[in-house]
Amino acid sequence: MISIITAIHNQYAMNELFIHSLKKYTRVPYELIIIDNNSTDGSRELFEKNGAVIIRNNSNYSYPYCQNQGIRKASYGILVFLNNDVILSPDWDIYMLDVIGKNNYEVISFASNDRSATGDDTTRFSRRWKRIKYPIIACLGISKFSLRLMFKLMYWKWERFTKAQFHKYGYCMREGFSGSAIAMTKTGIEKVGLWDEQIQGADFDLYARCKQRNENYGDLQPLSIVSGIYIHHYERITIKAKRKPVLFTDVSNLISSEQKWGAEKWKNIINEYNRLP
Repeated sequence: MISIITAIHNQYAMNELFIHSLKKYTRVPYELIIIDNNSTDGSRELFEKNGAVIIRNNSNYSYPYCQNQGIRKASYGILVFLNNDVILSPDWDIYMLDVIGKNNYEVISFASNDRSATGDDTTRFSRRWKRIKYPIIACLGISKFSLRLMFKLMYWKWERFTKAQFHKYGYCMREGFSGSAIAMTKTGIEKVGLWDEQIQGADFDLYARCKQRNENYGDLQPLSIVSGIYIHHYERITIKAKRKPVLFTDVSNLISSEQKWGAEKWKNIINEYNRLP
């Protein structure tokens, strides 16, 4: 079994699509842990009705803080951190279990339209998505109908598209990540630690810590994408929703990545990442 951890704040229409794809395409037993950041549009009740474990916050807390809440609640040894603005693909979890925890791949990510199997694919999918998304939002706004329309125009036949992606790339691992979908074993968490609540760009910080662990001990692979497992990310739809300000456990403890890693080292990390194929 796996634990799926997702933070939400409103976005009822997006949440409906997310839970539909989760139920339709997930094959192994799972628990769904929803960190609800004080939703007021019925989203919390939607997930309750679908059997999710709900952690209730009194406001919209930061991404790493919510992920750590989910980790403390999780019952199982494999944890999957999913944005609520993703659409899963058939058998994504079966394919994931063939990789995670093996050959020191304790922290992995999945291909998406914002970080695909190759640089050329990323450019092509990202450009196509932007050409589809922005005109529809401008004309129709963000609704369940418009979200479905964008998705349909992007892929037409989703199951056939994702099957072709897996057939083409399979379990090929590409260093990097899509922050919308990351999976970790509890062993991996023990090696790299919890999400750093001092850092706003916590997914990139996680990548840097995995890289450092690999260099220092060799017992953990760098955070890498399973190229054949493709998940759609609505990408920046969430920031267009009306949200309350993000809170942190202690604002005085927030630091920049440069402060944590040192300006020169952080610059090198960014440059190395940008040179990845």
